[in-house]
Amino acid sequence: MANLDSLSAAQIAAGVRNGDFTATEVARAALDAIDSREKDVQAYLQVSADLALEAAARTDARRAAGEKIGPLAGVPVAFKDNMHLVGTRTTCASRMLENYESVFTATCVQRMLDAGATPVGKANMDEFAFGSTTESSAFHRTNNPWDTSRVPGGSSGGSAAAVAAGEATLALGSDTGGSIRQPASFCGVVGMKPTYGAVSRYGVVAFGSSLDQVGPFGRRVEDVALAMNALTAPGRDPLDSTSQDCAVDFLEHLDDPVEGLSVGVVPQLMEARGLSQEVRDALAAALDSLRDQGARVVEVDLPNIASAIAAYYVIAPCEAFSNLARFDGVRYGYQEPDCATLAQQTSLSRAHGFGEEAKRRQMLGAYLLSSGVYEKYYYPAQQVRTLITQDYARAYQSCDVILLPSAPTTAWRFGDVSDPTQMYASDMFTISNNICGNGGVSVPLGLSAQTHMPVSAQLQGPAFSDRRLLRFARAIERGVDQGLGLGGGAPVAPAFAGRGGDL
Repeated sequence: MANLDSLSAAQIAAGVRNGDFTATEVARAALDAIDSREKDVQAYLQVSADLALEAAARTDARRAAGEKIGPLAGVPVAFKDNMHLVGTRTTCASRMLENYESVFTATCVQRMLDAGATPVGKANMDEFAFGSTTESSAFHRTNNPWDTSRVPGGSSGGSAAAVAAGEATLALGSDTGGSIRQPASFCGVVGMKPTYGAVSRYGVVAFGSSLDQVGPFGRRVEDVALAMNALTAPGRDPLDSTSQDCAVDFLEHLDDPVEGLSVGVVPQLMEARGLSQEVRDALAAALDSLRDQGARVVEVDLPNIASAIAAYYVIAPCEAFSNLARFDGVRYGYQEPDCATLAQQTSLSRAHGFGEEAKRRQMLGAYLLSSGVYEKYYYPAQQVRTLITQDYARAYQSCDVILLPSAPTTAWRFGDVSDPTQMYASDMFTISNNICGNGGVSVPLGLSAQTHMPVSAQLQGPAFSDRRLLRFARAIERGVDQGLGLGGGAPVAPAFAGRGGDL
């Protein structure tokens, strides 16, 4: 008897195609795993059992009829709850949208379904993607499957935790300043933020429109490559003006050697204040592994990288304020009852519909866009954005990818970090990539010796070089498989492995 915990997305799809098991059997096993584990993890806001079984039945019917089935046939997938899916609520983990029913399906979600994936639920998140711990969700927090007293990261913490706990084989998240890569690091899974424009954002509730990007989580690099194929193979999405045609086979060169290619390191980031020793040690081991596989390590300079957080926390709140202005208690969303005037209704609906972090970021955005302040902060932040983009372009003339931390520490315990500015600093190594729109991927390196929690490396690359990023990620994964001296780790967090999910 097989258990879903031991199967990759590629193995599940192959098993369904070969008749080793049916998509319906996989769906029932996934729902059983969720039922057995969810009380402790709380990764989901909504489990879509009916949709999962209906999708699985369609896959089985196509196979029985001799029709071609997709590359993700029968694979259980969770979707972050800012992605529309007909038949589910899309709440963005906010009281503002608590009862909002999706009236259409996001392109990224539809492409996963078209590839044969089984939608098992909508994953928890920080409210409107504002946060780094999933604690700002209006409904409940999500716990890290490796230690439920610790945060899973955010804002896509529910998606990362679902994969780490074996409650989904793949998941989609969104990344505005590190919201895929940071929780992937904390939860010990692979998480990819593709190049801006590579994956359609149509149907994804916007936080920062010039920063947001959708990407996949998986327990193996191959699974993330398989998901990227599903997301990009149909080409440019005409419903998203920022969408680009970048369809390539992400599996084609995945196992090619990295011999002769170069990895850049940024000395000031490797010695950055707040970077823990356990992360430094893990990165050093990852670099040694890449050297052993024939890659060259070179030093590169990103002189304006120290300004990335400051620029981000000007640009992102401004875009958030603009995007969330539509939630006014009139057309949709929470509506305050018994109001005498439209102004009172709008004011009270927003006051009671949004949580504290959502209010904080919108108020900051409103201030930064106000007359006399815009010129002082917003315009210079955009200039810094250009400088950082140029810095990266120069750096990539000397190297193929850059290796740096995904997060400065491993996952901390709930309550250990309460100051918002400290929370913002947890994205210090990821934000710059959103500012310039390049791709990035977080790769697990095993468990640290100090906290016994997952630790990861982040790879960044030039725009639309995402296939090469996954090639390097696979090389690091090979090194971990062969033993980097980091303690290794199970594909699914040990406390949850085997609790339901039998096929």
